Amino acid sequence: MAELLSQEEIDRALSTELPHWTQEGDAIRRSFKMPAFMDGIRLVQQVAEVAEDLDHHPDIDIRWTTVTFTLSTHSAGGLTSKDLRLAADIDKLAA
Repeated sequence: MAELLSQEEIDRALSTELPHWTQEGDAIRRSFKMPAFMDGIRLVQQVAEVAEDLDHHPDIDIRWTTVTFTLSTHSAGGLTSKDLRLAADIDKLAA
């Protein structure tokens, strides 16, 4: 099982590596405004493939052209390095 990150580790990652992500309780979240609905669906498909390879699956909310990803390691009860890695991968896919 992945180990929980300290608040200091989370704060450091959000301020340096993942500045567009925000912490909400025991999760991190980011929304992406896509040009069109199908662009958002394509992003979700790409993220799903990466998440499946990592065996770490985000919560995904699709609202027309806005896609929101929420990451938390439920089995660990909070944020772990798995969440930071997936967040970085999502950022790269959305770029």
